[in-house]
Amino acid sequence: MANLISSLGLTADALSAYSQVLEVTQNNVANASTPGWAAQNQTLESLPFEPSTGLAGGVGAGQIQSTRDEYAEQAVRAQTTLEGQANQDVSSLTSLQTLFDISGNSGIPYALNNLLQSFSAWAQTPTDTNARQLVITNASDLASAFQQTATGLSTVTTDTDQQLSQTTDQINQLVGQVQQENLEIMNGGGNDAGLDAEVHSNLEQLSQYVNITVMQPANGTYTVLLGDQTPLLVGSQQYQINVVPYQPTDAAATNTNAPPLIQLQAYDGTDITSQATSGQLGSLLQFRNTTLPSYVGDAYEAGDLNTLAQGIASNVNQILESGNVSDADPTTGAAAVPGVPLFTYDTNNPTNAAQSLAVDPSVTPDQLAAIQPAAADGSTPEVSNGIPLALSALADPQESSDEIGGQSYAEFYGQMASRVGDRLSAATNNQTVQQGAVAQAQNIRQQVSGVDLNQEAMTMVEFQRAYDANSRLITVLDDITEDMINLIPTTG
Repeated sequence: MANLISSLGLTADALSAYSQVLEVTQNNVANASTPGWAAQNQTLESLPFEPSTGLAGGVGAGQIQSTRDEYAEQAVRAQTTLEGQANQDVSSLTSLQTLFDISGNSGIPYALNNLLQSFSAWAQTPTDTNARQLVITNASDLASAFQQTATGLSTVTTDTDQQLSQTTDQINQLVGQVQQENLEIMNGGGNDAGLDAEVHSNLEQLSQYVNITVMQPANGTYTVLLGDQTPLLVGSQQYQINVVPYQPTDAAATNTNAPPLIQLQAYDGTDITSQATSGQLGSLLQFRNTTLPSYVGDAYEAGDLNTLAQGIASNVNQILESGNVSDADPTTGAAAVPGVPLFTYDTNNPTNAAQSLAVDPSVTPDQLAAIQPAAADGSTPEVSNGIPLALSALADPQESSDEIGGQSYAEFYGQMASRVGDRLSAATNNQTVQQGAVAQAQNIRQQVSGVDLNQEAMTMVEFQRAYDANSRLITVLDDITEDMINLIPTTG
């Protein structure tokens, strides 16, 4: 009788263990698509079996084990960071490329070509008022094209600043969520598979925004560093970051009125800009502090767009001022009438040349000088259309004074536009590569710690049969026990 009761107990223990296996399997299947979920395994333990000492053996449920592999998680986060950077590179450079037309059908190249053509037309009829008026009109169009491009760059800059602020807010929010999850872990939730999934899902989301280092101390919480230096989260303590505009004040910073740069600051105000090397935040900082200033300028440089605007305006003005509207008249004693400059721009702020470029509204067609005076030493004669000829030669300059960095104005603009296009092409290719790298890292992680529905189905079938078998055994043992009880004689 004792053996029957012992067998009933062993079978009941087995049913309990199998039931837990089935519960874990069912939970895996239910969470197969849950972000951050790692498959759980219910271990079984053989109980001590020594009949002579009364140890009946059997099976019991052991610890639930997670299949999570932190190396695989780290690999996914690393590739996700690079993908976030590539995606942002493409987005930022696309917005920049739209401002630079290389077809010649619009914008600065179109207006510049029209102005150069009007110089050539003026050279054909140097005294024609309509030809001179066309020069003024086309010069105004070119100034407007520069202003529109500068305004577009200003808009891109403002949008980038907003994205930087939103990105740091998102980083702080995600770190705050992990902080709350750390508190739950510290309060005894370290073995909660659902909580573990939430933590890793948030860490993976965080990795797309900035390069992070994740560590797990002995207490089971998570420490998050920006790069590998600045703490964002340690235990229950969060350290927020933010972005602020700043104007460099070192000796090399010569443009005091230039657009400010952006600085990433740690919780204590420390400059940590250089530590955000990748992810969406790293891309935005690189674009804002390096790419855009190469066009719009900063404390250290005027920017290519301003350099081009200033170069065209100052050279055209200089050529016009070197000429005469009319010669001196010895008969009447009237002096020669010199030419006047055509363009105006901010000469005090090199980074504002393109935005401020305009045609002097007081200039009239009859003030444009066409006559190139004879050289004082008599080496060159007077040329009645010498000034428009000199201006039309800017299309194919022969003098270094008519070039910018050894390039014609059109070539200089083309170099600016092609630089954006080349960077965008490289960024797009990199984006494709990184999307594949992330998919590969996620696939490896899935193989290691993801839920395999086929395997879970096999486990469920296996233990369902074992459960059914033990259930039948209990029924048999129960029947035998009842029969044995019925065989015991009753006393009257």
